[in-house]
Formats: sequence, structure tokens, C-alpha cells
Amino acid sequence: MKKLLFLLVVNLFPAQQSWTLAQCLDYAAMNHPLVKQSALEIRKNDSRVTAARGLLLPAADMGISHHYGFGSSINQDSNQREAINTQYSQLYAQASWELINWRNYLNISLSRINKETSVYRMKQVQNEVSMNVIQTFFTYRNSRSWLEVLQSQISGIEEQIARTEKEVETGNRPKSDVYDIKANLGTMQEQWVSAKNLRDLSKINLLNALAITRDTLDFTTAEEPLEDPDFTSDLFVRELLEKNPAYRSISKEIEARQKNTALAGSAYLPTLNGSYTWSSFYNRIPGQAAAPLRDQIANNKNQQLAFSLNIPVFNRLQIKSNVEIAKLNVITTFYERDIIINDLIKSIHSIRAEFINAREKYRLLKANFENQQLSFGKSEEKYREGLMDAYTFFIVRNNWLQAKYNLISSKNEVLRQTELLKILKTER
Repeated sequence: MKKLLFLLVVNLFPAQQSWTLAQCLDYAAMNHPLVKQSALEIRKNDSRVTAARGLLLPAADMGISHHYGFGSSINQDSNQREAINTQYSQLYAQASWELINWRNYLNISLSRINKETSVYRMKQVQNEVSMNVIQTFFTYRNSRSWLEVLQSQISGIEEQIARTEKEVETGNRPKSDVYDIKANLGTMQEQWVSAKNLRDLSKINLLNALAITRDTLDFTTAEEPLEDPDFTSDLFVRELLEKNPAYRSISKEIEARQKNTALAGSAYLPTLNGSYTWSSFYNRIPGQAAAPLRDQIANNKNQQLAFSLNIPVFNRLQIKSNVEIAKLNVITTFYERDIIINDLIKSIHSIRAEFINAREKYRLLKANFENQQLSFGKSEEKYREGLMDAYTFFIVRNNWLQAKYNLISSKNEVLRQTELLKILKTER
């Protein structure tokens, strides 16, 4: 079994695939254990609907029993008590039917509502899983980008060291320039080790968000133009709120609690039951002649048809208490809905505010990066002409690379908030 699972995982994740965010979201929405668990709840509730409908049908069973009697017993031939041993067999078939019981009809409605609730809960779980994937995906992308920037810095410093050493040999640079650059290289290498650890941990977190236990994936982001969602609509929050599965789920939960109140109150109503029984028996005394089995079964047949009407009169205040508790549960669910609405509105406003700020920051950083790039180009010319010392050029280069990373990180933040907004806007 373990070998089979291993082969399945290997086939599912061939060596080092590269997934985009969309592929990650598609996989997590279908294969995450929490989603699969929620899907099972839907199937369970589907079975509960079938079971509730089944309560409207009659119940039937049949059986056979065989008894041995020793000592004093009734002789079936003389109808007198005697000291005899007997053998007694009985056949029966019976059916019962709740003809009128409003609880059964209410159970069907409640089961349907519970099934719809479980569907929205699964969608809610998918949203939560997707949002976690988005967060960890862009965290990983930022950490990888920072590592790449540091690698560029280190490569640039190593080239600068080699070039400066040649210039020192020719007398164009002082020896101290080499020492200054090598000192900065050590600092960069230390930062690179920390950044590599951060990238590795963020990838582990991303794989965990996808519920994948084997590191056989790499992740990439398709270059897409930055979107400009419309936040100005007065109905923006309401539209996202009404689409949200958490809101729909709690609305269905309120409906279910209200149905539970009616279900508890149905115990006040009378019920009408019907039943039918057919039976026969075979009796014999060992050692004595007895009528044949077929004749006894035919002659001893008995049928009963019965109806019963049950009218509740006094139930020691149990029904009244159950109804009151059910009503309080409805009120509690309304408060739960208010809490969910409050949290959802907070999330929507937060994403909107973070998106607007991230977009504005990206615009400013883009202009700053262009200026830093021009500054670096001029400084590189000055350094090569001997008009700038190594340490100053190192600072200019670092500022340019840091501006480059800040721009990448800012763009990732805009994309992250856009993807989170897409999850809120999607009707699964």
C-alpha cells in the first residue's frame, strides 16, 4: 500500500514542475484535505435528506421463531395445562406507518437546508485555503526576489573586487579600496545566507498551504498587467458581502435554526400511526402425532390492523423548554451573523485600503527606481574613470539594487491584494 501511494505521488508530481498561482489555486481548491473533508459533509447531508424522506414510508419486517417448552404447559389440543414438553414455531410479518407526523415533513426541509449550508461551508473553506495560498505564494516570491537581488549584489561586488585589484596593480586605485569592498562583500554574504533560509522556509510554508509533502515543485508568476478594480461603487461592499460563502452559510444557518424551532414545536401536535400484522404458528408435542406443518400454518393464521392517535397533553414542560431554547438559538445565530458581517466588511475594507496604498507606493517606487538606475549608470562611469571611490560606488549600487527589490516587492503587493479581491468576488 505504501509503495502504491509513493508511485501515485511520483506520477502526480514529476520532477520539478513549475506552477503559476492559478495552478496552485486550482489544485488547492480541489485537493486540499479541508476541502475534501467539506465535500464529505455534503455527501453526508445528501444521505440525511434521503433518510428524512424515508421516514414518510412504511416500515416492514418479518421473522420466524422456534421455542422449546419443558414441564407444565398448555396442551394446544385439549387447552388444558399438563406436564408436557412442547415445540412451538411462529411466523410473522408486520408493517407500521406514521400516517401523520409533522416532524417528518419538517425534517425533510431541515435536511435540505443543512445540505445547502454544507455547500456554502465548502465554498468558504475553499476561499480560506485559496487566501492562505495567495499569502504564502507572494511571501515566497518576495523572499526569492530578495535572494536574487543579494546574489546580484554579491556578483557585482566580486567583479568590482577583481577589477579594483587590477587597478591597484597599475597604481590607479589605492589598496584600501580593495579592503573596503571585501568588507562589504562579507556583509552581503551573511545577508545572502539569511535570505536563503527565509526563501526555503517560505517555500515550505507554501507547500504546506497546498498540502503537498514533497518538494518537487517550483513556482512562477505569469507577467500580467496590474488591474484597477472599481472601489468607487456604493454597492461594492454589499455586492462582495452577498457573494461571500461565509455570509451565505450563516444565512442558511439562521434558516435552519428557525426550522429547528418549528421542529421542536411539532411535538405539540398529535400523531396518527397505523400498523398491520400477519402471524401463524406450528405446535407439536414430541412423541405424539401432530397435524402437518402446512395445515397448522393455514389454520392458525391471524391478522391485525390497528390505528393509534397520540395527542400530547402534558410533557412535564419539556416541549415548552425545547421551543424556548430553539428560539434563543435563532437569536444567537443572528448575533453570529453580525460578527461575520463585521469581520467580512473589515476584510473587504482592509484589502481595498492596502490595494490603493500598494498601487500608489508602486507608482512612486517605479519613478524612484528609474532615477536610481540613471544615478547608477552615471556613477559607474565615474568609478571607471577614477572619479569615484569604491565605497561610494558600492553605496550607489546597493541603493539601485534595493530600489529594484522595493519595486518588485511593491508590485507583488499590488498583485497579492488583487488576487485576494478576486477570491472575494468569485462565486464558486
